[in-house]
Amino acid sequence: MICAISGEAPEEPVVSKKSGLLFEKRLVERHIKDYGKCPVTGEPLTMDDIMPVKTNKVVKTRPLQAASLPGLLGMFQNEWDSLMLSNFALEQQLHTARQELSHALYQHDAACRVIARLKKERDEAMALLAQPQVERQTSMPESNASGPELSNGKRAHDDEELDHNAKKMRQGVTSDIIAEIAECNAMLSQQRKRRPAPETLAPIEALQSYTQVSSHPLHKTSKPGILSADIHPSKDIIATGGVDTNAVIFDRTSGQILSTLSGHSKKVSGVKFVPRDDIFVTCSADKTVRLWKGQEDGNYNCAHILKDHTAEVQAVTVHATHKYFASASLDNTWCFYDLSSGFCLTQVGDAPGTAGYTAAAFHPDGLILGTGTTDALVRIWDVKTQSNVAKFDGHVGPVTAISFSENGYFLATAAQDGVKLWDLRKLKNFRNFAPYDSNTPTNSVEFDHSGNYLAIAGSDVRVYHVANVKSEWNLIKTFPDLSGTGKTTCVKFGADAKYIAVGSMDRNLRIFGSADGSVTSADS
Repeated sequence: MICAISGEAPEEPVVSKKSGLLFEKRLVERHIKDYGKCPVTGEPLTMDDIMPVKTNKVVKTRPLQAASLPGLLGMFQNEWDSLMLSNFALEQQLHTARQELSHALYQHDAACRVIARLKKERDEAMALLAQPQVERQTSMPESNASGPELSNGKRAHDDEELDHNAKKMRQGVTSDIIAEIAECNAMLSQQRKRRPAPETLAPIEALQSYTQVSSHPLHKTSKPGILSADIHPSKDIIATGGVDTNAVIFDRTSGQILSTLSGHSKKVSGVKFVPRDDIFVTCSADKTVRLWKGQEDGNYNCAHILKDHTAEVQAVTVHATHKYFASASLDNTWCFYDLSSGFCLTQVGDAPGTAGYTAAAFHPDGLILGTGTTDALVRIWDVKTQSNVAKFDGHVGPVTAISFSENGYFLATAAQDGVKLWDLRKLKNFRNFAPYDSNTPTNSVEFDHSGNYLAIAGSDVRVYHVANVKSEWNLIKTFPDLSGTGKTTCVKFGADAKYIAVGSMDRNLRIFGSADGSVTSADS
């Protein structure tokens, strides 16, 4: 008894009354339901024409492979191999799907970043274009009363007309200024001796846990690179100077650019905040220094363009009185200025042909000025007499950065060969750091405001715990260069070392701090 459809012995046989053919019940029922006719003869057929056949239970014969143990093992092996091949194929499909998804997500993220950057640049350009000409014209009378002023870098005609004879007219450091500097020195020196470490200072454990918390593209992509940075001492705003000839004022709290200062024609090599009267100072490779005045709307207008130097201006530094500042240039001179008028009180120079100045910083008490030169020499100047009172040698390559400790005892200098620490009481070098190879210069060195931490920047950023002359200065944390350029150019500590701002040769300002945004003070 064989089913006319399957060709096998049926489990539940039925026979057609019309044709007498034998079928498997479930198969013929499905065929009649779908087509309404006999699957063999094609005649019309209904379930009423089907009659069950009573037979003994059919026992299916075993396949030949299942008749022995080796045959069973072979069957199981074949089934297992088939299962493994199927599983491998599924895994390959899953891996391919994951790769395609990852690539799609990466492309989407990159597209979003490009769109965001283009929107920001478009908004900045529109904001600059939207400044009405009427405001410039109405502000001219006020500007002429106090000196030439310009808005976001539009040149002041009076400053441009300064000739060489005008530059040579120097008032000098008068007795009143000397008395003011001496009084400031006495007051700050006395305060420093009594001043303990701030209770709100971030402890070593906090700095060890710091990681990058944000990255901000502040400068143009066409000319990337941040060369200098500064943090306002009382406001949470950061300034950067870039290769793109712009200086940018950035609010760290909101993550927004407050103002983009354009006007320099070459890279901005130095930036410095002046807390008093909301003044901002920039210097550039275009041989000029610019003084910017903060406005009520958050923008900065250029109040003075200073053209006393004849070569690139490498650094600016503000005096402790907040009334004066100094600039250092590759023309072998440094200038001492009055902040309110922008007038150069004195210009101190070396003999023609000697090395130019590459770095400058005032002592915290304001009585001395430190400068670095292209021939690896560090000079210490008496601000009152403008005389060179000390020279430190031993570096290799131009001095790239200078920083005085808040305690007034230590001076840190950076160059091609690393960082040297100097004891100002004994005028000698007491410790050296050589964190990088001979082809990697140290570009920046910075004490925090409390004098408890020292940061070094080259191909990465390293933070040390400040000790005394005899004790070891321990490395606290190393932050890798995340820009991909291999060159970190500047590093600054935020208030109480609660965060660290880092600039490098891409367009991004990076902020390192606590991941959760909270830092416990050292005494808590």
